[in-house]
Amino acid sequence: MRVLLLGKGAREHALAWAINKSSLLDDLHCMPGNGGIGEIAETHKGNHEDIQDVCNLCEYLGPDLVVVGPEAPLVAGVADLLTEKGILTFGPPSKGALLEGSKAFAKQFMARHGIPTADFDICYNLEDAKVALKKRDAPFVVKADGLAAGKGVFVAETKEEALSACKKLLEENLLGEAGKKIVIEDHLRGRELTVLVITDGRSWKLLPPSQDHKRALDGDKGPNTGGMGAFCPVPWVREDFLAQVEEKIVTPSIRGLASDGIPFQGVLYCGLMTDEDGNCRVLEYNVRMGDPETQVVLPVFPGDFLEAALAACHKDIENIFWEPTGDYAVGVVMASGGYPGNYKHGIEIFGIEDLKDHEQTHIFHAGTKKSGVRLVTDGGRVLTVVGTGSTIAQARKRAYDAVGHISFEGAHYRRDIASFAQKQGE
Repeated sequence: MRVLLLGKGAREHALAWAINKSSLLDDLHCMPGNGGIGEIAETHKGNHEDIQDVCNLCEYLGPDLVVVGPEAPLVAGVADLLTEKGILTFGPPSKGALLEGSKAFAKQFMARHGIPTADFDICYNLEDAKVALKKRDAPFVVKADGLAAGKGVFVAETKEEALSACKKLLEENLLGEAGKKIVIEDHLRGRELTVLVITDGRSWKLLPPSQDHKRALDGDKGPNTGGMGAFCPVPWVREDFLAQVEEKIVTPSIRGLASDGIPFQGVLYCGLMTDEDGNCRVLEYNVRMGDPETQVVLPVFPGDFLEAALAACHKDIENIFWEPTGDYAVGVVMASGGYPGNYKHGIEIFGIEDLKDHEQTHIFHAGTKKSGVRLVTDGGRVLTVVGTGSTIAQARKRAYDAVGHISFEGAHYRRDIASFAQKQGE
């Protein structure tokens, strides 16, 4: 079968790698792709967030399945239009994508269906925000309602800082339409966890749980980023805990979508916070695979990902089975100097070719492109370097050994990815 993948990051490279392993695949295409994806798929120029560009490519290629990597095309309604044209699409329609596209919608959905989450207020103006902040103690959590490319969450230590964030969003147009409405919620403490769920809207399967590192610097310091690394599975997560997550969060989420008349096929990302008593609450929903979580989940996923995606589109995910491998994966993001602030483009990358045959090592490209015969940087997060192994220590060593072979001017990466998890697993 012919598959079209939309996106250009390391998540999409990992998806392309997983799809490419399937015996069901005849040929794989990607729009627009990157320097790594181009080695295993035919890439096509165009804007994957522009629905008309996507439809034009689909008319040309005639894909049997479209797999949507990032959230923006889903929120824009690409799955709706492709479905109307009779093209199978792994990714929810725009109504389902609102779970990620609108923080207010997601919080109201959770409240309506009894899904545990932080108490919240939805604010439309500064007076609403002042009332909501008055109810709470520091730290204060302020979230822009719409998509903001990871820049829409503010955690303020003082009420003055929180009010300033609210003013920038509501009155000073900091994030445009995304910030015209905001959510102010209670701050949750504990350990974060990601659970990815493949669903056809009726049944579902859980992928191995993962955990990412969002801060730019070691010790979880510095500014938030799109993610500087991740590991999978999470050593402290046991079967009884996952059963609780499935009962209290996954089941009411999928059932809630169905009862609200919202079709959903694809991946539901549950970003969770677990307190010291083991209670779990939803921090956020996403409606696609996570980044960098995908890069560590798929290398230890024992099933055929393309088969699972097709089953979700055909409402048959309940008949797809896989057994855990027991392996671990650790992924380290190599970023451009200056990320998440300003950074240079077009810097040559060295050392990747030497790693092609390294056992249990994967290099997933994000911000890369080909410049003639050279591979150069083309974004903030450049690569996710992944090691796998039978223990988290082994996986971590392989990842960092591979990082040591790669170089480009200004390269920045954290040196403590999965270090705490390794101690837990020892």
